[in-house]
Amino acid sequence: MSNSSSQIAKATTLKTGLFGFQLLADPLLNKGTAFTERERDMFDLHGFLPPNIGTLDEQVSRRLQALRGFESTIEKYAFLRDLQDTNETLFFALLVQNLEELLPVVYTPTVGAGCEQFSKLFRKPRGIFLSPPHVSRMDRILAHPRFDTVEAIVVTDGERILGLGDQGAGGMGISIGKLSLYTGCGGLHPATTLPVMLDVGTDNPDRLQDPLYIGWRHERIRGQEYDDFVDAFVSSVKKRWPHVLLQWEDFAKGNATRFLSQYRDQLCTFNDDVQGTAAVATGTLLSAINVTGVPLGEQRIVVMGAGSAGCGIAGLIRTALVDAGLSDEDAGKRFFMVDREGLLVEGMENIATFQLPFLQPQATTNGWTLDHPDRIALLDVVRNAKPTVLIGVSGQAGVFSEAVVRMMSKHNERPVIFPLSNPTSHAEATPADIDAWSDGKAVIGTGSPFPPLMKNGKQFKVAQTNNSYIFPGVGLGAIAVRARHISDQMFMSAAKALASASPAQGDPEASLLPPVSALREVAISVAIAVARQALDEGLTEGVEASEIENLVHERVWDPLYLPYDRDSEAD
Repeated sequence: MSNSSSQIAKATTLKTGLFGFQLLADPLLNKGTAFTERERDMFDLHGFLPPNIGTLDEQVSRRLQALRGFESTIEKYAFLRDLQDTNETLFFALLVQNLEELLPVVYTPTVGAGCEQFSKLFRKPRGIFLSPPHVSRMDRILAHPRFDTVEAIVVTDGERILGLGDQGAGGMGISIGKLSLYTGCGGLHPATTLPVMLDVGTDNPDRLQDPLYIGWRHERIRGQEYDDFVDAFVSSVKKRWPHVLLQWEDFAKGNATRFLSQYRDQLCTFNDDVQGTAAVATGTLLSAINVTGVPLGEQRIVVMGAGSAGCGIAGLIRTALVDAGLSDEDAGKRFFMVDREGLLVEGMENIATFQLPFLQPQATTNGWTLDHPDRIALLDVVRNAKPTVLIGVSGQAGVFSEAVVRMMSKHNERPVIFPLSNPTSHAEATPADIDAWSDGKAVIGTGSPFPPLMKNGKQFKVAQTNNSYIFPGVGLGAIAVRARHISDQMFMSAAKALASASPAQGDPEASLLPPVSALREVAISVAIAVARQALDEGLTEGVEASEIENLVHERVWDPLYLPYDRDSEAD
């Protein structure tokens, strides 16, 4: 079994009809000073390049030195984006060799600022911008031969970028950043990836009033017009790429779950905010059990932030509880979902459909001691429900207060506390505060990177409970076996694969998750588990179980320069 991604990833020579400055201007083909003397002769490159012939390692060293010369992370972000648009092999070689240092620049938290300043930083086009005025041209836009090899798409409409809200066309930064990790961590060849921005307008007054804003200057369309536009996009994608992986990213909570439900059986698609976040939180919780010693079936979980991400986390952990022997009804009672209006209980107004499975009966709170009788706040829930786990996806900085953390520690020898909101400025609490307020007892995971803690005179790295541990492997595995759909059980398999890689499996004093530098190895393990689950569920055809590991490894691209030959057919 083979397809374009494996052929591209494992090619040994490339042929191209481009030459001269055209070749240097193509970021997928440009090698800069590393073009050999033979290639400079063949492609008329003499004079365009300095005479010294360099190597990829030398270029990586030069770019890393330049990168470290910048003082601010947004300057580093802009530098790397320019490098990606100039020479993709060099960009990914730099990223793969320095994942721990560069992940926070390419992805969270810096990508949030990149989205906010996208118009100011815009240099060269990357990906596809689709807007309602051009809906009739959608098929033609996607039909461009440059996109023939596409196998993975990340699409956003920019309405809920991290915890920063509506960024309009700046949301494209998220699609670009996610796909950079599909390649840097998951090994997908960049020629097989496509970032897409559904620019349906913005309700952000700062964007609309910005004279440099590059997006569609229109209020955000909604209702049937919006739904029709999204449906036209999905229809065009299915016609153009029947086997594509389509990832939804940073849609508003109502649209995120709605589109996932509507389209998940039509093509190979998932929503990372809902399902990827759920899988990494579940995998990290499974790892934390090795530290706390509290069995999975005895966990009681409070989720602060009952949107699509929070309910997605609750849904997958509930599946894990059922797998551990609880009934579905009993498992559902273990969750306490808290939103801006307080604990979600039966009888409340404006409850979304995806929140319904997690409403607590009003009888649960009978006899609870409340600070304010008209609202059951987070501290009330922690005091009365005595949870073992506290997860934050609220986007509310500081909502895990000292009182909340101390109450968690009062009821648990080792409370599990995960402030997962991104970017860093929106985290529910910092690891340093949680550690201090819990007297060092808390088992901590965060969504963004934080400085290490000092424990027993040694530095202790806090697990970055980040989706980058999950989605690159899920995409790689699904593409490797051409899965028709992505099931919830495939995400459960991803979570378990992540947990099995936890250093805490063998040492309760170790970090809950592997180091960021090991993300490529993690992605391959996750991909194999996901591919096997797809096979077990009958979601792929023509694949034997014995082939899966090879199919995954065949699609892992290493960013190295290949020798070039002139494509005579293009002359």
